[in-house]
Amino acid sequence: MIEGAPTERHPQELLVGVEPELAQDMAQFRKVYPKRQLELEYLYGAAQRAFEERTREALKITLDRLVRTVLNDPRLYDAPGDEDLGDYLDREIDGVWARLCQDEAVAVVRGLNIGLTIGGVCSFLLLCVPLLAGVKVLGLIDVSLNCNDRWSLLGAFVCGGVGSLGAVLSVLLRVRCSEEPLRRGKFTHKLAIAPAQVSRSLRHEGVYRVMVGWILALAVYFLLSTGWVTVIDMPATTAEICATGSEAASKGTAFWGFWCAIGFLAGFNERWAFGMLNRPETRGNRSRRRQASATESNDT
Repeated sequence: MIEGAPTERHPQELLVGVEPELAQDMAQFRKVYPKRQLELEYLYGAAQRAFEERTREALKITLDRLVRTVLNDPRLYDAPGDEDLGDYLDREIDGVWARLCQDEAVAVVRGLNIGLTIGGVCSFLLLCVPLLAGVKVLGLIDVSLNCNDRWSLLGAFVCGGVGSLGAVLSVLLRVRCSEEPLRRGKFTHKLAIAPAQVSRSLRHEGVYRVMVGWILALAVYFLLSTGWVTVIDMPATTAEICATGSEAASKGTAFWGFWCAIGFLAGFNERWAFGMLNRPETRGNRSRRRQASATESNDT
């Protein structure tokens, strides 16, 4: 399911319908293993927020059978608690945590895939619509484009489109790196937010990242094509391509290859833009702000 399993309107407690003959055993379980019992209660609630419906049902059944196995074990009444039974509980709890973390990873990947797909479709439309209909629209308003103008616009659209592909690759590589701790079993017990909400937020994030890659690639294209930055030598200009001669075709190939590479690198570094916007406040800035606030308070 794209949206994930529907939200449980009436969440249940662990062993809410426990048989009367197991009530005393349940009280003993809370007494002997209080931390593990509370963790199982939390896991049961987290299992009801799982992204996939089958995962919800499987984890609920697993936790129910786990608790019933412990309640029916005669070592439950050993004081201060049987060590082997405690180890069994710890192993099963770790297994449930791992399955919940994997379910959250599925929600993250699915949300990002949908967001990146939507962003890719939007980028494709931004690339194709101006190329197919732009000249006709400009003709309707009596605007003519010469050879240099056509090649400049084509370069901008292609550079932006390849930049969106670079942003997609950047996001996918970071997602893969974030999944490596899960594959090694070093999962973290942090599932406060429902995976379905995480999936929806990352769906929007995927669209934003693709559009940021598009905009960064366009910004780099305009910055370099205007000649303000002379660090990089362009292999071909629009004037050289439009010039008649046998070298026009080779110049056009170099033009496309150069701007595709520039667009891809600009889109691949879309994380740099978010890093600049979310840059943490340095210690010097904090100290200066504190001094300014102290000065204002003294003046008042």
